[in-house]
Amino acid sequence: MKKRHITIAASLLLLSAITFQSCIGSFSLTNKVLKWNHNVSNKFVNELVFFAFWILPVYEVTAAADLLVINSIEFWSGNKPLESNNQVIETEHGDYQIYASDWGYEVVSPDGNKLIFEFDIPSQTWSMGINDREKIDFLKFKDSDHVMLPTTTGEFVDVELSRESVDLYKSSIMPLMAWEK
Repeated sequence: MKKRHITIAASLLLLSAITFQSCIGSFSLTNKVLKWNHNVSNKFVNELVFFAFWILPVYEVTAAADLLVINSIEFWSGNKPLESNNQVIETEHGDYQIYASDWGYEVVSPDGNKLIFEFDIPSQTWSMGINDREKIDFLKFKDSDHVMLPTTTGEFVDVELSRESVDLYKSSIMPLMAWEK
């Protein structure tokens, strides 16, 4: 009987070591359910739904899924599988859709035009394009303290990542613009 308790304790300890990898995690699935519950109705209905979800084990299941699967994926891969990469920005001119991906961003205006920001990892370069037109490079990382930025002639200059160097670049590239008001 004692051997069985030791085996169970050792198994639980091993499972805990694998599961609890010094990462609390974001508990994104459970938080999404909680956030949805906050928007159901008034505070009394929200409380009833909250209580019902504890009785029906909705929160227990989502917490277990977060604990055993989703948080482990976040820890080992660095990705948040349930995090939405899309946003809507509402303006007086219409809604702008913003889609994020591994390669950059796509901003879709209310009239359907797309502004694409793309990051090329091998060259460490950000480029920009409108719809399906050719993309134009606008920033190249040189090292942790310097970037290459375009001039009015299309050539790239080395700019140190300091307030003074950035201000100097801004004044040389756009002397007629009022950058700060």
